[in-house]
Amino acid sequence: MSTSVSLPLFPLNTVLFPEGLLPLRVFEARYMDMVTRCMREGSSFGICLIAAGPEVGEAALPHPVGTEARIERWEMDEPGVLSIIVRGARRFRIVDHEVERDGLLNGEVVWLPEPAVQPVPAAQADILPLLQVLAAEAGDRMPQPHRFDDAAWVGARYAEMLPIPAVARQRLLELDDVVSRLEIMQQYLRQHGLIDIA
Repeated sequence: MSTSVSLPLFPLNTVLFPEGLLPLRVFEARYMDMVTRCMREGSSFGICLIAAGPEVGEAALPHPVGTEARIERWEMDEPGVLSIIVRGARRFRIVDHEVERDGLLNGEVVWLPEPAVQPVPAAQADILPLLQVLAAEAGDRMPQPHRFDDAAWVGARYAEMLPIPAVARQRLLELDDVVSRLEIMQQYLRQHGLIDIA
């Protein structure tokens, strides 16, 4: 059984994938304090999709699987609003959580196993050319290194880019089998005419 660790949680109406970038505007006091502490200590927080409740105000109920967020850049263009860019790191599962006095959600989490690096199977190789085009167009929004030979990286980039409901993104995040994720992406791309049907 994995040992749980304490991690402050930031429930949002979006899903962060490992190695993905996400820009955030932080203005609520509880999250300003959390982000400031993370920057000072070099620590991280967790981003989870909201299962029930609002983004602002009362603490929302999160989905149980989320992604660790590490702050890459920050700036304060206007008073009281912090603009940060986070990069996704490890996936985690929430085993317990509590609401702090300031309304911040604090989770007891266990880290999920990192998928072994494996190449994109030949059967899904037809999804790569489109992603290479999208990566070139995305520029800084999909930073180097681009790992088109890594099935987990390819699946995560498609899952965060395609116009699918947040709950569908969440299901893809929860999948441990990275090839299954590629198969789902391939089926979606074919159904929507984005790649040719073999």
